[in-house]
Amino acid sequence: MNEVLQNIKARHSTRVYTEKQVSVEDLSLILEAATHANRGMNFQDWHFTAIQNADLLRQLNDKVKEAFAASDNPQWQERAHSDSYCCYYHAPTLVIVSGKADSSLTPFDCACALENIFLAATSLGIDSCWINQPGQTCDHPAMRAFLTEELGIPSDYRIFGCAALGYAPAGTPVKERKIKEYTVTMIR
Repeated sequence: MNEVLQNIKARHSTRVYTEKQVSVEDLSLILEAATHANRGMNFQDWHFTAIQNADLLRQLNDKVKEAFAASDNPQWQERAHSDSYCCYYHAPTLVIVSGKADSSLTPFDCACALENIFLAATSLGIDSCWINQPGQTCDHPAMRAFLTEELGIPSDYRIFGCAALGYAPAGTPVKERKIKEYTVTMIR
């Protein structure tokens, strides 16, 4: 099997991280890979915000929990009031992928960029996980203010996904991936 296919099959979601930080060199390579993702009509209406500051990450989690507390969703309410809940699983690095909210192609472009982030991270021996919660809550007023004022994400951009990046503790088990029956149809 070639290297690219091996890398794709090796990628998995990690939800437990050590404190070891992703190096600036590796993070730069990962972000470069993101910018080389497919993009509709080459608009590039996206932005990548890489956070390695632990205090800012905690503040982001607090804003997610604040938005969850204001929702009617029982699962979100439960997470909002949990002292142990952390939307990014305490990963030392979080990459927020955002883009113009009014562009019809941006959600797809951002998804492609996120996949490049995950595959590049895997190729460098860095663990990752797709994170949705900042995107689900980015329109909450306190979250929006934090994103714009503290992280510099334009007010007309929405978050389409995030990538938690870091290193799993040694010996962390990886779930065996089982593909559901009838997932693929081939018509010839």
